[in-house]
Amino acid sequence: MFIERAFDFEFGGSSVQPGARDMVQRSEMYQQRPRYPQTSAANAPSLLGQVLGITAVGFLITAVAAYFFQGVPYGVGLGASLGGLLVLFAINGTRANPALGLLLFYAFTFLEGIGIAPVIARYVALDGNGVVVDAATTTGLGMLILAAISFTFSIDWRRFSGIAFGALLLLVIAGLISAFTHFLQPGVYAWLTLAVFTLLTLIDFSRIRGAQPWDSPVQLAVAIYLDAINIFLAFLQIFGNRNSRD
Repeated sequence: MFIERAFDFEFGGSSVQPGARDMVQRSEMYQQRPRYPQTSAANAPSLLGQVLGITAVGFLITAVAAYFFQGVPYGVGLGASLGGLLVLFAINGTRANPALGLLLFYAFTFLEGIGIAPVIARYVALDGNGVVVDAATTTGLGMLILAAISFTFSIDWRRFSGIAFGALLLLVIAGLISAFTHFLQPGVYAWLTLAVFTLLTLIDFSRIRGAQPWDSPVQLAVAIYLDAINIFLAFLQIFGNRNSRD
């Protein structure tokens, strides 16, 4: 999930933010973006509704896939996640074809559901279905609160995009190191994940609020979806640890 979010943030997020330093040299394809209607402050709530609607359907697909594939081995889940990464690359190349991008996005959410199915099954086996419900409910409420904060206050969170991307890379590196050395407790890592993706979510909602002509609801929904799925997994870890201590 982190690698997918880093890819999306690098190629789909920071490169369209005014004043933000590009993480990579733009290719000719990104210099000649297809044009979409300009989004003004007046129709930003309409764009937000489209993005949240697309994301909600994506999460429904993910939930259905995770339910029906909860018995698959971790190897199958890993393969599905890698397939999702390839689909994410494909989505980034469909800016001129929103319908195809939407179809690929839903395929991506289906693969992500298979990818996280073994993880969810493990928590259900240890803590019961309640931990999944708690994590999903808290994630949904949290995303709505972050959207309200971004659209209510005049802070342009995109100014922190460089910090957020750097924190995301450090989080990925720390996770890889900790997988072998265990220098970070899972609960601590979950809280760090929650902090980083909270900032990323605020940044992405600011992108929706000040959308550029080349932004489409599908491209923005990808970022919001990846933020939410990582927040959900962090809450799953936090609530799972809480239940284990009780």
